[in-house]
Amino acid sequence: MGKEKAGDSEEIRITSAYDSKEIITSGNREMDKKMGGGIPVGSLTLIEGSNDTGKSVLTQQLMWGGLQQGFTFATYTTENTIKSLLKQMDSLSLDISDYFVFGKLKMYPIHMEGIKWANDVPFLDYITADVKAKHSEVILIDSLTVFVSDASDNDVLNFFASCKNICDSGKTILITAHTFAFGEEVLTRVRSICDAHLSLRKEEVGDRLLRTMEVAKIRGAQRTTGNVIAFEVEPAFGLRIIPVSRTKA
Repeated sequence: MGKEKAGDSEEIRITSAYDSKEIITSGNREMDKKMGGGIPVGSLTLIEGSNDTGKSVLTQQLMWGGLQQGFTFATYTTENTIKSLLKQMDSLSLDISDYFVFGKLKMYPIHMEGIKWANDVPFLDYITADVKAKHSEVILIDSLTVFVSDASDNDVLNFFASCKNICDSGKTILITAHTFAFGEEVLTRVRSICDAHLSLRKEEVGDRLLRTMEVAKIRGAQRTTGNVIAFEVEPAFGLRIIPVSRTKA
């Protein structure tokens, strides 16, 4: 009975955190469990990985879960138009069209095919200023890679430091980036600046292609964070968690 009561108490505590909007949940119970309940509000989160490791799908899952909780989102996308993002999420059973129509979700496509970025334009400064001016509670940048490719190390570090200051005022910022976008030393320093760090990889297990997410750190998590979670992306279903024991079978 003691264990049952402890479990009940923990469940009540996590549910209360959801209701009071202390954390942003993915809406996927197993994934939230590995993240210690979810992403705490006011966190600067780095989601990194190579190509096709599921960074965008993970952020879309977090966006869907957060919108259901009542958070307002502003999403900067360098890889989608508004139409393609809505369609992509709908295909994963993550329909967010109503939130977009009613203004709970703002989307800003900032990469257009055929446009060449000028090296002397301080895009990171523009993004920082725009993020600061937004009234949305959660800011999602997917992906930052195109903006840091030609930026100096100091520009990159100043950008993340500025984002951290914005988070200290109560906003939550989620940033995806390819691991190769940063030098090793800069990446180490960026990881230390961020409150949460999720690292994604892609692995072939038999004839299956699986993604894995390592929860490197989440400061202020409601519960102890898990280490690694494996998942696959299925059309019309979305993100499916795969038990680690099955990936080794």
